[in-house]
Amino acid sequence: MKKIDAIIKPFKLDEVKEALQAAGLQGITVTEAKGFGRQKGHTELYRGAEYVVDFLPKIKIEVVINDDQLTTAVDAIRKAAQTGRIGDGKIFVSNIEEAVRIRTGETGPDAI
Repeated sequence: MKKIDAIIKPFKLDEVKEALQAAGLQGITVTEAKGFGRQKGHTELYRGAEYVVDFLPKIKIEVVINDDQLTTAVDAIRKAAQTGRIGDGKIFVSNIEEAVRIRTGETGPDAI
């Protein structure tokens, strides 16, 4: 099993969710996050004073899938989240050793 962590722009969430559903994947966790990479934030003007906004709003999506769904899921996220501009985000893939469904006690791929 694999876990995909995707950090995307907030306005791309619906498109990514729909792309994952269209690819036949279900079960995602979404978290509001703040951060920066090469974008390094920006300055804003508020009541005549300049403020540096270091941490930009982002969305973190977590999906746990079977190994054979990895390419499909990563491609779906990348295509749906891409704007072609700096700050589009990142996708991280890691191994999951075990999963357990709390309600039934199912383990492994049956739990997802």
